[in-house]
Amino acid sequence: MEFKRVVVTGLGALTPIGNSVPEYWDGLLNGVSGAALIKSFDTTNFKTKFACEVKNFDADAFLGRKDARKLDPFVQYALYAVDEAVKDAELDFDKLDTNRIGVIWGSGIGGLKTFLDEVVNFAKGDGSPRFNPFFIPKMIADIAPGHISIKYGLRGPNFTTVSACASSNNSLIDAFNYLRLGKANMFISGGSEAIINEAGIGGFNAMHALSTRNDDPATASRPFDLDRDGFVAGEGAGTIILEELEHAKARGAKIYAEMVGGGMSADAYHMTAPHPEGLGATLVMKAALEDAGLTPADIDYVNVHGTSTPLGDPQEIKAIQQAYGDEIYRINISSTKSMTGHLLGAAGAVEAIAAILAVKNDVIPPTINHFTDDPAFDPRINFTFNKAQQREVRAAQSNGFGFGGHNASVIFKKYEE
Repeated sequence: MEFKRVVVTGLGALTPIGNSVPEYWDGLLNGVSGAALIKSFDTTNFKTKFACEVKNFDADAFLGRKDARKLDPFVQYALYAVDEAVKDAELDFDKLDTNRIGVIWGSGIGGLKTFLDEVVNFAKGDGSPRFNPFFIPKMIADIAPGHISIKYGLRGPNFTTVSACASSNNSLIDAFNYLRLGKANMFISGGSEAIINEAGIGGFNAMHALSTRNDDPATASRPFDLDRDGFVAGEGAGTIILEELEHAKARGAKIYAEMVGGGMSADAYHMTAPHPEGLGATLVMKAALEDAGLTPADIDYVNVHGTSTPLGDPQEIKAIQQAYGDEIYRINISSTKSMTGHLLGAAGAVEAIAAILAVKNDVIPPTINHFTDDPAFDPRINFTFNKAQQREVRAAQSNGFGFGGHNASVIFKKYEE
């Protein structure tokens, strides 16, 4: 069977360093940190008092106050990023077969704020179950693609992928596979997350997963630095319009890049820790390369999962060494989480946008906040520390790894006729 080709025709982003794709990309190239003291709740009694929050986002202005109240922030973020991507792709759904346009969306947790608020209100009451009628439909993780399809009248495949921090990489891979099999013409794919609240920060603090560098939030996300002490929580959304090539050409769409492969694997090791030898991560990168019909010699950039945790960073580099061999010394590596923080279920989509734009523009966004070399890492590896680097980027790989040992990796390359 001959697979159909799949291209990227639209992008949308709501991130801690920019509320549009141009703002986000500019923030990446200029090494902007999105981390600051948390404003959305009182952190007095919390170990971590900072995060990478979305800034200057007005849900009421975007959606209207009445509709905004019916939606958890993770859905608000999703609709906002999708709106930008639809406009970017110049989609006129009245002229398209909406029965063949689907939505596959990723979220690791879904409506955590809604769940928190409703349970707290119940606990404060007299025991009567006076829950908001929107409680369940606001909270469930699959409601985001539901709202997207309702807004635009899209009747193609519609579901949510939930694989922790690999969720939106999985959404991209699922959309890619449906398209190349000819099951649809186009997908709105991506992910969103909104966990910067008491439950999210408190829960990750209880796991000792978050940085506690409260005296210097802006530099707290330090992937591959000797003094890294945990990840910085982020929030937001990323949207990628994936489209079957001939369909895109027929409507005269602009093309950012071609999606050529995706890989999935499991660590089968531990509930939260990565495999110490990076076996699952090695397997997923090799699987994505094989799926794309590429070798490590074809890749110029790897946007790593790179969370700034003591355990995770070394295992990922070990995995890249095992998957790439000596090619690791030729490629650029960077962790954009050093700027955005970790967007959990939205991370894969937001970071895939960075990989796509690196391919399109031949520039590598940096890994910021590097101060002290870690002797555990080979000094010949180019981590793109602190400053963006110009270079030809023929193809880029983007990794996402999640609690439970879920791994998903995607590959984009320059589009050629």
